[in-house]
Amino acid sequence: MFEEEQEPEFEIFSALLFNSLKAITFMFFISFAMINKPADEGKVDPKAEMMITVTWPDNNPDDVDTYVEDPAGNIVWYNQREAGLMHLERDDRGMFKDVILLDGKEISNPLNQEIVAFRGLEDGEYVVNVVHYIANGTAPLPVQVKVEKLNPAVKIIYYQTLQLKGTGDEQTAVRFTLKGQDVVNVNTIPKSLVELTRSSGNKEGGSGSGGQAGAGAPIDATTGQVVQK
Repeated sequence: MFEEEQEPEFEIFSALLFNSLKAITFMFFISFAMINKPADEGKVDPKAEMMITVTWPDNNPDDVDTYVEDPAGNIVWYNQREAGLMHLERDDRGMFKDVILLDGKEISNPLNQEIVAFRGLEDGEYVVNVVHYIANGTAPLPVQVKVEKLNPAVKIIYYQTLQLKGTGDEQTAVRFTLKGQDVVNVNTIPKSLVELTRSSGNKEGGSGSGGQAGAGAPIDATTGQVVQK
C-alpha cells in the first residue's frame, strides 16, 4: 500500500509562523482603531487667528473683566463666554476661588489673566474694553492689555498698560478695523460695552465672577446702579 507522505517540518513551521503574523497584524489594527476613535471624537482644534490677553498684578484680589465686540455686534464677556467667533477662555476673578490642584493639594494661583481667542476673523471694527468689576483698594490698578494677530505671522496690534480707577470703571483699551490681512484705524475712542450688554437684556441672573449685591457691591459704570454678577 501507498505510504502517506508527511509534510516537511519546515513547511509546517512556515505555515504556523505566517498564520501567527496574520493574527498579530489583525489584532494590531483592531487595537489601533479602538485607541484612535475616542481621540478623534474628543479632538480639540487649538487654532486661533487672534488673541487678546488682559493681565493685572499677581496675587491682587481685584476682579477685572474683559469685554470684546466684533463687527457683527456680538459681545463676549463673563456672562456670554462664546459670541460669534470669539471665546473667553477664562473669567479670572482675582483671588476668589483661584486655586490649582498640585499633588492632591489645593494651592493659591497667583496669576491674574483673562484671554479672549478668535477662532476666525471677519472684516470690520473690533472694540476691546476692560472693566474694574471689584476693587479692594483706592489706588489705581495697572492692567496690561495685549492684542495679537497670529496668522499668517504674529503681529502685535496693541500693547499698553491702563490704570483702572476703582469699582465700575470701564475703559476702552483699543478699537481697530480689519480689512483682509490689514489692521487699520487703531484708536482708543471710548465706547461702553457694559451699557450695550445691559440694554440688550443680557443681565446676569445668578452666579458669575463676582459676589452678591449689597454693601460694597460693584456699580454699573453707565447707570450707577448695583450690578448682579
